[in-house]
Amino acid sequence: MKKSLSLWLLGMLLLLTACSGGSQEADADGKEKKKPVKIGITQIVEHPSLDAAREGFIAALKDAGYEEGKNLKLDYQNAQGDMNTNMSIAQKLVSENNDLILAIATPSAQAAVQATKEIPILFTAITDPVGAELVQSMEKPGGNATGTSDTHPDAIKKTIAAIKTFIPEAKKVGIIYNNGEPNSVVNVKNAKKAIEEAGLQSVETTISSSSEVKQAAESMVGRVDVLYIPKDNTVVAALESVINVANDKDIPTFVGEGDSVKRGTFASYGFDYHDLGYTTGKMAVEILNGKNPGELPVGYPEKLELIVNKKAAEEEGITLTEEMLKDAKIVGE
Repeated sequence: MKKSLSLWLLGMLLLLTACSGGSQEADADGKEKKKPVKIGITQIVEHPSLDAAREGFIAALKDAGYEEGKNLKLDYQNAQGDMNTNMSIAQKLVSENNDLILAIATPSAQAAVQATKEIPILFTAITDPVGAELVQSMEKPGGNATGTSDTHPDAIKKTIAAIKTFIPEAKKVGIIYNNGEPNSVVNVKNAKKAIEEAGLQSVETTISSSSEVKQAAESMVGRVDVLYIPKDNTVVAALESVINVANDKDIPTFVGEGDSVKRGTFASYGFDYHDLGYTTGKMAVEILNGKNPGELPVGYPEKLELIVNKKAAEEEGITLTEEMLKDAKIVGE
């Protein structure tokens, strides 16, 4: 009887051991150990919004148990706005057999998708994932790529409408953008439609590099009543050039995202890019745990708010009232 009981206990022990064999080991704190992973990050240019998205992505990984220097190896590459470098970075990250690639902004995502159909790709800060041919649809991306779009359906329309609220006498809206950036072309198309619907007139100036931004801003002086800067990586990378001209000539500046307001422009309906990156990071965890990226719907910003920089208002000659600011998030005080 004792022998039978012993054999039964041994069998149960072997069964429990077998059942637990597929799970991760626990570390000293009792937390589940994560399998080491390599993630390549490609970013088209440095500016606060894209940097914040990257930081949010890494924060989400850390919260899920993936920490750089322990079980996470990150290879961060920045193209500094150069398209040839952008393509080279994508090819490099693919050749190094990363477990996953994060592509920040449309050109980086397009290069990554062209470089591999096998390695999972997550993108963030993308204006039009379908138009950029990154996914088949927002709901069912297909392929090996998915991620988050920074285009809230109401953001541009609300920002343009705010021009009428804050600068009721405005008639002409100047737009500076790089027509070589597909995301900018989409944004400007939507902005021009919103400007026309608001009874205003758009005046466009295009640039091809950040070094041209100051001259483009100066060319708007005397021709427009306000400036609208879309989510354009080339222009935003040199945003201080626009701010200096706007402050000197008292031209109100409205922009496509909230981080540019924090830097010194006047107003936008925006959201936090760190949150957008964090959402993308949570998607990365799902993929690392076995999810197919092609089956994960593309995400959007969840929260949209009016952001106003009071210091910029003073610099740009804008008179504010309590009524104007009642629903606004105030920065620059």
